[in-house]
Amino acid sequence: MDLLPFTQTQVYEKQAAPKEKDKSSIQCLECYDQNVYMGSKDATVQHLILPRNTNGDWSPVQNKTREGRARRLGSRNPVAQLRAVPLFNHLLVLWDRSITAPLFEVCDSSLAAQTNCIEMVTSSSRKKVIQIHVVGVDRWEVVKEVPVLQDPVALAVDGTSLCVATWDRYLLCDIQSGSSEKLFPHNHNRQHVIVTSVGQGEFLLNGPESLGMFVMKTGICQRPPLQWPQDVLAARVCFPYILTLQPHVLSVYSMLDQQHKQTVSLSGAKGLLSTSDGVLVFTERDIFSLRLVPFEDQIQALVEHERVEEALLLLNGVQNHHPLDSYKELQKATTCRAGFVCFQREAFSEAREFFIKGELDPREMIHLYPDMQSCLCEDFQSQFDQVNKSRDLQVLWQADRNTFHRYLVFLGDFLRAVRSTGRGLKHSMEVDCALLRLYIELEDNENLQQLVAFPDGCTLNHCVPVLEEHNRFFALGSLYQTHGKHNDAIKTWVKIADGFYKDPSCSDVYGHIVWTLSQLKDRDTMWKFADWTLQRNQKVGVEIFIKCPPDDRVETQDVLAFLEKYPLALLMYLEFLINDLNSEVSTERHHSRLALTYVTQTLRGEEETESDLRATRGKLQQLLWESKFYDVSTVYGRVGSTNLHIEKAILLSRTGKHSQALQMLVHQERDLQAAEAYCSRVAQGQDSQSRQGLLLILLQIYLSSEDLASAAVDLLNNNPLLFAAEKVIQLLPDSWSVHLVSHFLVGSLRETFHHRQMARLQKALAQVELLRHKLNWVSLMIYFTFFTPQFARNLNGELMHTSCIGFSA
Repeated sequence: MDLLPFTQTQVYEKQAAPKEKDKSSIQCLECYDQNVYMGSKDATVQHLILPRNTNGDWSPVQNKTREGRARRLGSRNPVAQLRAVPLFNHLLVLWDRSITAPLFEVCDSSLAAQTNCIEMVTSSSRKKVIQIHVVGVDRWEVVKEVPVLQDPVALAVDGTSLCVATWDRYLLCDIQSGSSEKLFPHNHNRQHVIVTSVGQGEFLLNGPESLGMFVMKTGICQRPPLQWPQDVLAARVCFPYILTLQPHVLSVYSMLDQQHKQTVSLSGAKGLLSTSDGVLVFTERDIFSLRLVPFEDQIQALVEHERVEEALLLLNGVQNHHPLDSYKELQKATTCRAGFVCFQREAFSEAREFFIKGELDPREMIHLYPDMQSCLCEDFQSQFDQVNKSRDLQVLWQADRNTFHRYLVFLGDFLRAVRSTGRGLKHSMEVDCALLRLYIELEDNENLQQLVAFPDGCTLNHCVPVLEEHNRFFALGSLYQTHGKHNDAIKTWVKIADGFYKDPSCSDVYGHIVWTLSQLKDRDTMWKFADWTLQRNQKVGVEIFIKCPPDDRVETQDVLAFLEKYPLALLMYLEFLINDLNSEVSTERHHSRLALTYVTQTLRGEEETESDLRATRGKLQQLLWESKFYDVSTVYGRVGSTNLHIEKAILLSRTGKHSQALQMLVHQERDLQAAEAYCSRVAQGQDSQSRQGLLLILLQIYLSSEDLASAAVDLLNNNPLLFAAEKVIQLLPDSWSVHLVSHFLVGSLRETFHHRQMARLQKALAQVELLRHKLNWVSLMIYFTFFTPQFARNLNGELMHTSCIGFSA
């Protein structure tokens, strides 16, 4: 498609005549609708009727321009200017050199509708003024004059604003107020002075240094100047373009980026005339039409020639001046086309932004990739002609995998970006199926798993064969799960864990199965795979019951019955009920069962490591000490015939049989430290007398055996403050020397003396406190006895005893 913004057509050619007789050359033009009025050198006005096709566009290629009436004016002088006045169905003609107005322009104002008259601005050749006229069919009246410093050589009107060029500068004038403002000077001769209206209170002037200057009616410039040739004869604005005329060439510039866009060769060009959709250019014998190419076609041509930025600039620039009915759709289509251009250049970041801004249907992008087209429905029809681009990707797919890989990465970025948008949600099936294939192709297991692990638009009939073909079995299980097929999901993962499927994408398939079963509301599937889970690993498998959501736990009795054949799992589940869940249902039964399970686990010592055995026995002892809910007799019946002497001692302590418990620790367990610890643990939270009593029992046990005499001595010497000396002395054998228990005796006596001294001191302090209170009481009594007044005056002023005053009152 041609990139030129205007198409050139010759609409009129004057018949050739001998040069010496050719006095009818074209001097000026005026146009209204398809009517063109041509003023000639011999004072003739010729009416031309341009052809029009069914769409209202000029089409001189199909039909020739017809000549209407011609009228010769009274003088033989050239016609200098023509202006159509549709209100009167008249032409205003300036042709006689003797007339006092060498320049004139017709104003667009509200006066016409109110008075059936128009306003016209003229320059005077006799005095330096601008005159404003009110003109009707039978009326011609000067209503205002605006003085200027020099003779006007060019002028243009826009509403109430008037821009005037004199011999050396430009002026701005206000028609209503008559005020004027100097602009900038110029050094052009009369032929090259240019003043033309741009519209909306803006004028285009031929400024100094061959600059096209845009000046608002306020005197400021809102656009950058345009650099144009020195010998410009005329300039017109056909937004967003500026057309400048030279004797042999017409140049087109853009007002949006100030760049040259088109050149038209014309021999002997004399002037320009603006029309509704372009300009008319005339020479002495010919008239040419430069018609503006529809903006849609211009934009499409720019995009196809990969001039993306220019196309978008044009699209945005014309919106406010030429609103298009389908602007939004055109904007989207243009932006998407720009994205395809960037896509071809591998400018993926820009392409992604264009596609998102243009709301590209994601299926259009999927359609370009050969291996992704199976994700689309058979009835999908592309709205873009991307045959060449599709063929390029087909070649890359087969010949240049590295480059094609970059295109695949872009596709993933784009589809992820639009997946949550309106377009992506509308076509979620195609988008998600394409993403699944893409992640497999890129070996992106992380994104693949994230896609299938959450609700998606993937269809099973399309995606399951793809995942199976590429051995993505873990992702296949996740896809089954998100589509509600829990049994198929777990079955697929079990085959991975058992080695039937090879898929290294998940390092802990078994753990994932356990976690999934723990969160599963489908109880049938959970119980179906519970045996397999616990047979593989009781410690981990029991989590399917432990890590259930709090509001969706499996019935406790069902779990306990099921775990009977899995002792380690049963133990961990009971620990969970008691320690973590704090179950208050059947508390005694659960605590007792846990204690018995600990006992069983401890007695099976050959099946456990030494560290595990110590840990289990420690938990058993802690439970026996701290729990108040287990059945002591039931547990003792289980450990009574075993060598778990510490545990039996703890159970005996629960029934108050401390002497028997200590006997067992000393003589059967032979652990004196355990015996002493027993005394401390039992007496914890009680008064000192309780611990003294337990230690005396232990001392008696030590003293009853000659082998434990040294233990008795150590017990006394290490705890002198915890024994009453008078009681201990009665128990000591006569054969013991004082020196043997001297440390105990000294410590005990010192403690006894200390207690006595402290008692005396407390008694003395109490007596002092009592004496202080007595002193305060006596002082108070003396004050009331000696310092309280006995006489006072009554209301009448009479002196009376205080007791009498109360009586008389």
